[in-house]
Amino acid sequence: QVQLVESGGGLVQPGGSLRLSCVASGLPFSSYAMSWYRQAPGKERELVAHITLFGGSTNYADSVKGRFTISRDNAKKTLYLQMNSLKLEDTAVYYCNARLGSMTYWGQGTQVTVSS
Repeated sequence: QVQLVESGGGLVQPGGSLRLSCVASGLPFSSYAMSWYRQAPGKERELVAHITLFGGSTNYADSVKGRFTISRDNAKKTLYLQMNSLKLEDTAVYYCNARLGSMTYWGQGTQVTVSS
């Protein structure tokens, strides 16, 4: 059974930082491209950041470039998202995604709220 379990969300003030983690089980983690998505209330789910199998390539949404960093530790089967200089508009549920060909798995999400 594949599981992706996110953690690290919470309430933070504008300008603050959070580090999200996603621990995978039940799949060969190093074979999967990994991504972080987010969904704000009333909006569609959007891609935030993507990382290739061994971290050789990363991509970011324009809205988070220079502020967020995606990384992975294949030995720990864990995906990370370091979020700095958080803004009000970063408030959303953040989801971990694993993809290999047509197979895709989602975590349950972790809430990030940026508020003063």
